[in-house]
Amino acid sequence: MKIIDPHIHCVSRTTDDYLYMARSGVVAVSEPAFWAGFDRTSADSFYDYFRHLADVEPKRAARYGIQHFSWVCVNAKEADNVELSREVIRLLPEFLDRPTVLGIGEIGLNKNTPNEIAIFEEQVDLAAKTNQLILIHTPHLADKHKGTSIIVDILKNDRRIRPERVLIDHCEEHTIRLARENGFWAGLTIYPVSKVTPQRGADLLEQFGPEMIMVNSAADWGESSPSMLTDTMLEYRRRGHDERACREIFYNNPCRFFGQSPKWKLKPEE
Repeated sequence: MKIIDPHIHCVSRTTDDYLYMARSGVVAVSEPAFWAGFDRTSADSFYDYFRHLADVEPKRAARYGIQHFSWVCVNAKEADNVELSREVIRLLPEFLDRPTVLGIGEIGLNKNTPNEIAIFEEQVDLAAKTNQLILIHTPHLADKHKGTSIIVDILKNDRRIRPERVLIDHCEEHTIRLARENGFWAGLTIYPVSKVTPQRGADLLEQFGPEMIMVNSAADWGESSPSMLTDTMLEYRRRGHDERACREIFYNNPCRFFGQSPKWKLKPEE
């Protein structure tokens, strides 16, 4: 069965990870811009990172039969540096024109600071002006519900933003309703140390249904793995859901959301 990982950080993964994904049926991945594990000191550092996302990684993925798409932005963790963030935002339009860049993301909040909120709003404004899809990072653990609420309020108060063109990622049991009830797509990140386990992911899929939900690994340089996506699908199958139900969640739903960009070529399957 074909699978799409809607959120993974391939720049931090190995060749073995690409081989695993190919053998597991992964045919496409979406890679948002994220924190590199350290705060970058110049806009030039971001520029080279965006070049890696837009130019280098698609070629690397293609060696394994995987289509690679990406997003560009100032991530939430580095957005507290307003001066640097604004320099980086000025670089974004160049990359938004690249053929494999789907939009602006992952933008959002980390500690819900005024500076983070200001840079988030400025990137939402750029997305609205350039008709881009938006991929949202929600804060970790204790700050998650508050941060998700702030994000939803900002997006709902901007009449230019169409909720169906926004993916609110890293949803959990206490935040998924905020996304779904306000018309946004919801992302479940299977990252057991700090987010959701495969078992909790399957619970949420059963509780909320498959509509406008995507499951991802967000695999990066932390305690994570591309296998979390297939582990969740296997857990869902173990509970009696058939292959067609899995196809809706793990392939068709990403195609429906990403397909709002003319750059995305894969189509949902019956």
